[in-house]
Parts: sequence; C-alpha cells; structure tokens
Amino acid sequence: MSLCAFVAPLYFLGVNVLGGVHILGGVNVAFPQNASAHEQVFLRWTHFIAGTTWLGLLYFFLLVNTPFLKELESGTRAKVYATLMPRAMWWFRWASVVTWLAGFRYFQILLKEEAFNAGRPMLMLHSLLIWLGVWLVAYFLIHGMLMGSAGPLGNGWLLGVLVAVVVSGAAWLVLSFLAGHEASNRTLSIAVGGGLGTIMFLNVWGMVWRCQKKLIAWNRALAEHGTPMPPEAATLARRAYLASRMNFWLSFPLLFFMAAASHYPFLSGK
Repeated sequence: MSLCAFVAPLYFLGVNVLGGVHILGGVNVAFPQNASAHEQVFLRWTHFIAGTTWLGLLYFFLLVNTPFLKELESGTRAKVYATLMPRAMWWFRWASVVTWLAGFRYFQILLKEEAFNAGRPMLMLHSLLIWLGVWLVAYFLIHGMLMGSAGPLGNGWLLGVLVAVVVSGAAWLVLSFLAGHEASNRTLSIAVGGGLGTIMFLNVWGMVWRCQKKLIAWNRALAEHGTPMPPEAATLARRAYLASRMNFWLSFPLLFFMAAASHYPFLSGK
C-alpha cells in the first residue's frame, strides 16, 4: 500500500465523521466554500500523518533498533537486518517524500498570499528561490562533512557543533531576507522549520538510504550465503548512523518552529 493511498481515505473518513456529528449531535458544521481552504487543510493533515510516520520510524531506529541490533550475534543480526530494514526503510524514505512535498506546497501558498497582500506577485518566486537555495547550500556543506566522517569529522561532538553553525547561519540568512518583506510569524517559523526538514529529507535520500541499500544487500548475503561483510561496511554504517542521529536532533527545533507557526508568535517582519 502506498503512503498516499493510506492517507487519502483517512482524510475523507474524517470529513464523513464530522458530517455524522452534525446529523446526530446537532452541531453546526459549515465547511469553507473556497478550494484553497480545503487544499490547505488537506496539505497540513497529510503533512502531519506522513511526518508522524517519518519521525516515528526515525526515533525507532535511533532509540530502539540500533541498540537492539548491537546486542545480537552477527548471524542473527544479519537475518533480522535483512528482513526488517527493507520494509522499514521503504516507509521511512517515502514518508519523508510525502512530508516534504506537502509542506513545500503549503509554504508556497503562504508565500503567495503574502506576496499578493504586499502587491508584489513576483515576491513569492523570489522568496522561494532564495529560501531553497540557502538550505540546499547548507545541506551540501553538511553532506560534505558526513562524507568526511571517516576522519576527524567522525567525532559526533565535532560534527554536531559544525552542523549547528551551518544550520544557524542558514536560518539567519533566510530570516534576514524574509523579515524584510513584512512576513508573518507563521511564514518565518515555517521558513526555518521547513528548512530543517529539507536538510533532513535530503539526508534520508542522499546519505541514509544510499548507505542502507548496500548494508541491506550485504546483510542479506551474509544471512543467506555466509558472505563476509566487506571492509567498507563499517564506514557506511557509521555515515548512516551519523546522518540519522543528526536528523534526530534536528527534529526537535523543527517541531518547535512548526508548532510556533500558529501557537507561539515570536517572529515578525519589519
């Protein structure tokens, strides 16, 4: 079952439940009449469901699965790995895609509304390109650090400090630009939270999944044929772990900024 096929029926089920509440309970239910409102609530709901799936699996990998696998002997670990990880990684990586696409579209709508209110239609495209460009540069810097994790950057504390510097710099640049256009707290908060989510999404596909594909194949070969793990397996496992742990820590400020978008107005444009 695809993630979209899983999400869409739940959305329409929720609409029907509300209709039932109206009929049985006498509650006044008045749905918005414009298509944009329906699109936005569907995007946000899809974003929540997919994001919960994505982060839930991330927390499972870091807090449960990794410590558990370390306690197993190599043969058993290979069998468990080869069976568990393909399915878990399928949901993990595709949940990240749905989460990012839904969030990106929602962010587009916010920027379009603010550009329209400012009387500058092209501001949306300008803001979106700068936002995306800044966070892509931040990601490629971080990706380079992860590729160098076989050396000194394999130290988690050093890598964490450097990533914090890069992420803070990217957030400052994005806020400095968007705040100059009378952006709302919602837009500014999502600009930072969505930027962190973009780095996490690219980490999944650009580092974690690339490493895991090989690790899954090697563990399957070990479990089924007794083929020894190649020497580079430890390096790839370390990279995947560091990228996942980075995403784990980035998820906390990400969730703060996403919640602050509607519930903690502390940012405003000039």
